[in-house]
Amino acid sequence: MADGTLKVGTITNSAGSGNIAIGSGVTLLSNVPAFSVSMSANQTLSNLTETKINFNTEILDTNNCYDSTTNYRFTPTESGEYLIRATLWVNMGSGELVQGRSYIFKNGSAYTYGYMDFAANPADRFPIIAQAIINMNGTTDYVEAYGWLEQASSALLRVDAGTKQSLFEGYKIGA
Repeated sequence: MADGTLKVGTITNSAGSGNIAIGSGVTLLSNVPAFSVSMSANQTLSNLTETKINFNTEILDTNNCYDSTTNYRFTPTESGEYLIRATLWVNMGSGELVQGRSYIFKNGSAYTYGYMDFAANPADRFPIIAQAIINMNGTTDYVEAYGWLEQASSALLRVDAGTKQSLFEGYKIGA
């Protein structure tokens, strides 16, 4: 069937059971569009300021939906539900991290965030993860990753690139 949709409940081979061979010209795709991006360098954040994270190194971008040079955002080409995750590896040094947030923004506004509070015992470094299933329109919606940190004194606020320690990822749920 060319350029159409085939919906069936059960497919069997000619013997009624067993494996079905898929021809070499057939491509099976599910969970796309999908993306996974990291950072090429550490990024310094200002204290108590929501800051867009510059995820500029593509690991995976199945449908060319991620902008890794200008806006650092994912704009899908298909409508549907997407699992989106932003992992920020925060490195403060000398026990200065009081609070931290990893945000997922949708269309320029905070959609959800992961939060860590170290006020009772400030930390040096820690991953902060935000994750959500987000309904997205395939022509206008986009998501971005942001970070927010609070320091105890004048320590450097930094999101580490490391060996893919900080990642921004997502994919369409289903086929």
